[in-house]
Amino acid sequence: MNPDASRQLAVVIPAYNEAATIVDIVHRAGRFTGHVIVVDDGSSDATARVLAKLPALTLLRNPGNLGKGKSLLRGAGLALEQGATVIVTLDGDGQHRPEDISLLLDKAAANPDTIIIAARVHNRHCAPPLRRFANRCADFWISWAAGYCIRDSQSGFRLYPAAVFQQCPTASDNFVFESEILIDAAQRGIRSKCVAIDTVYHPHTRNSHYRPASDTWAIVRMVAGKLINRGLYPLGLLRSLGIWPQARQSLM
Repeated sequence: MNPDASRQLAVVIPAYNEAATIVDIVHRAGRFTGHVIVVDDGSSDATARVLAKLPALTLLRNPGNLGKGKSLLRGAGLALEQGATVIVTLDGDGQHRPEDISLLLDKAAANPDTIIIAARVHNRHCAPPLRRFANRCADFWISWAAGYCIRDSQSGFRLYPAAVFQQCPTASDNFVFESEILIDAAQRGIRSKCVAIDTVYHPHTRNSHYRPASDTWAIVRMVAGKLINRGLYPLGLLRSLGIWPQARQSLM
């Protein structure tokens, strides 16, 4: 990897009760950059204590559990202040492999000014059925509102060019943030492409903080509001389904 690219890359990891896995994730992410930021979102376990022992790390602590969206914005804001031009986000629970950052960087090199999503394409059967259904539902709605097909819109393992955080007003809490920012970015001419990764679900890790029913419903409400504001955006639906030829996009 180009040394200059390494200095400009920041990795932002929101963490809520991740004491069992976060140190390993930080060490592995640190192989790509010396600029790793963990935002402890009001953890009630030993997350902050185990991270305090790591010297090559910036640790931010929220005053309470503010939600994933607020944590990502806070971490990204600090990364931009410190000169990052590319920001990779990933979760701290071990379901994202930091080694796959290289795949995102390679894809971004060929597609500058584009959001790169690490799409859990391989071994999707490993994911719980309800989670797979919720993800497919969210993909449909978010693709419609964004005006192009988005694969695995719920993956939080992404590479963002700095312009996304500089130009998009997205400020939603929790998991709605990662859906809304794709729509807001698309409206500003910044699209996403995906790179295929394995679906990783460890049987003995903590339960996901994502609530398939309520969080998916919150995402649908957000998307519905945006569609209503745009007169239901029928052209976006046609584009997301690949019916409008000019909008077809290579996703892989």
